[in-house]
Amino acid sequence: MLTQINQRYLKIVVFISSLVPIFYIIYQILTNQLGPEPIKDITHHTGKWTLYFIVITLAMTPLKKITKFNIWINYRRMFGLFIFFYASVHLMTYVGLDYRFDLASIGDDIIKKKYIFIGFSAWLLLIPLAVTSNKRMMKILKDNWKKLHRLIYLISLFGAIHYLWLVKRDLIEPLIFLLVILILLAFRLKFKNKYFS
Repeated sequence: MLTQINQRYLKIVVFISSLVPIFYIIYQILTNQLGPEPIKDITHHTGKWTLYFIVITLAMTPLKKITKFNIWINYRRMFGLFIFFYASVHLMTYVGLDYRFDLASIGDDIIKKKYIFIGFSAWLLLIPLAVTSNKRMMKILKDNWKKLHRLIYLISLFGAIHYLWLVKRDLIEPLIFLLVILILLAFRLKFKNKYFS
């Protein structure tokens, strides 16, 4: 069993490790190592890491059930906040760097392009989860907190579909993300039926 001090240090290590993808892309920007379309590279990098953190977050409960260790749950909230962080960087790259805050064009994209619409919808749904991620809000909302945070299931599907609709040719990677997310959601449903039926 990990002591409280060891858990604290482990949390710091996990937190710093979760920042590596953003440090990496910043390093690439500063050293001019991005490709001929740097904005596109930044957008794709942050978008993929949003999906990676969605998968990691969804995996915490199944890992707890399978291993019988509660330690996985200690990091679920942190990983959830990193979903919001990378999704926000992803969105701001599109809004600020790609469209230079041209709200009219962005609004037109949201209406006309289905992958933009579903991606933006996923980000909007993340906001209440990020705002209520602290212990104080858990106490205030009580049972409603769990109900609210089940939005992550819908968000995860929206994120995978956003990537699937974005890609026009090579669909293998977005389909893998979608499949993994569906498997993780199925695991949760299986455990819920098994232990709470």
